[in-house]
Amino acid sequence: MQLPHDAVVLVADGRKMLFLRNEGDAQNPNLVVEHAEEQANPADREQTTDDAGRASSPQGASQSSMGRADAHQIEEDRFAASAADLLKRRALGNEFERLIVIAPPKTLGELRKHYHKAVSDRITGELAKDLTGHPVPDIEKAIADA
Repeated sequence: MQLPHDAVVLVADGRKMLFLRNEGDAQNPNLVVEHAEEQANPADREQTTDDAGRASSPQGASQSSMGRADAHQIEEDRFAASAADLLKRRALGNEFERLIVIAPPKTLGELRKHYHKAVSDRITGELAKDLTGHPVPDIEKAIADA
């Protein structure tokens, strides 16, 4: 995948986002960190204390277990929506012309739900991988290999 000069790369997962800008060119990329953000998101078992509830049928004849929300996943989805909102604000402020988004498949799907048209119009590539913990040269290589 080509990484044009001045393109912005968002590398994100459900709790970290990293904005990079290519200060090099397509042949010799040089990604520089513009913004990094991380939120604490403990495992679901550390965020909830109650078991799932129970519901009775209207006739009272049977009970069933109600599904329990996964607090960890809810926070990851909320963080992805927040990242999409930041992309929207930056796109509307004309802070970038081209965008590449790198995120694990689940996070990428959540991001897509929240893209503004100004963001969608600027996306030149997506990579469904978790690279948030990787050094910048590995990110540059992953983009070049895609």
